[in-house]
Amino acid sequence: MKALCWVGTNHLNVERVPDPEILNPKDAIVRVVLSSVCGSDLHLIDGYVPSMREGDIIGHEFMGEVVEVGPEVKKLKRGDRVVVASVVGCGGCWFCDHGSWSLCDNGNAHASIAEKAYGYSPGGIFGYSHAFGGYAGSHAEYIRVPFADNGMFKIPDGVSDESAVFVSDGFPTGFMAADMCNIQPGDIVAVWGAGGVGQMAIRSAFLLGASRVIAIDRFPERLAMARIQGKAETLNYEEVDILEALKEMTGGRGPDHCIDAVGQEADTPGALHYYDLVKQQLKIETDRPHVLRQAILACRKGGTLSIVGVYGGYIDKLPMGAAMNKALTFRMGQMHAQKYIPRLLEHVQRGDVDPAYLLTHRWPLERGQEGYQMFKHKTDECMRVVFAP
Repeated sequence: MKALCWVGTNHLNVERVPDPEILNPKDAIVRVVLSSVCGSDLHLIDGYVPSMREGDIIGHEFMGEVVEVGPEVKKLKRGDRVVVASVVGCGGCWFCDHGSWSLCDNGNAHASIAEKAYGYSPGGIFGYSHAFGGYAGSHAEYIRVPFADNGMFKIPDGVSDESAVFVSDGFPTGFMAADMCNIQPGDIVAVWGAGGVGQMAIRSAFLLGASRVIAIDRFPERLAMARIQGKAETLNYEEVDILEALKEMTGGRGPDHCIDAVGQEADTPGALHYYDLVKQQLKIETDRPHVLRQAILACRKGGTLSIVGVYGGYIDKLPMGAAMNKALTFRMGQMHAQKYIPRLLEHVQRGDVDPAYLLTHRWPLERGQEGYQMFKHKTDECMRVVFAP
């Protein structure tokens, strides 16, 4: 089959690789119909995740058709149209039983790699390096799905492929970002990053009862989407002082909740950006934490900082004193897809949110390298490139 493979920093190739096979009776094989790029993939492509190996198939946000199931798969059958959770959860460990699917004790086939860095291993993620299981990703014609009864969900009638693909990862990540805020009526939420996850965090914050949402980015087309589709107020961080603007917009109190939907490659104007960039390139720090710093300072006293932008290792100059003395609550993590997907499919089916508007470019797999470069550099008003293998 054809697959989009990582072969080095900023270098992807479409290659011929062996077709996946059933390896465990709980496995299924899915023919991939649509597979989306994701902002966290850029950390792999840019070389910030050290456990990538040449030839690894990337991609983790996808939907498709079941073509084969193992003998212990009971809920699904050949021909079912399914959306697949990007995280791998066994459904039987303590963490899965408590709804923390991305922390599954059995989902990471290479747990020892992550344990060295994090003390304990999180669960597995499709196409996201050997530290997260070494699973082949979804930018391919077919994919093996472990623990299929837990990670695959039948797509309801009336929900298009273009809508369902984002219920795999982008929509549940944005929803979890808002859910972790414990939003109360009247709350104001600030969202850093108006990419796909940020857009879904905006919509989810309103679904959960926020009275106002403020989106922060620098790309006019993304800020326009946040205003038009998300009904958010917007700030361009290249044009205003974000801390002063948020104080003014909230009557001096600050946002009740701040969502970091950016992660380890944050951008900022001025010298601080180059300070972080140089330290990152010299391996003195692994992540550029500007959004974290800004969100800590911006959040109201006693507020919540919700982090779904991916961080991989170590950061510098974090204002921990401000976080502690302001009594902030930090909540964060890889999203628990299996917890949220059924609920979000219902929202899409009812018409509460249709995430299909995130799809700006639908391309064949052969344009994978070009698609990721366009996505990375945000040219042609690209929000999400979706491959149709």
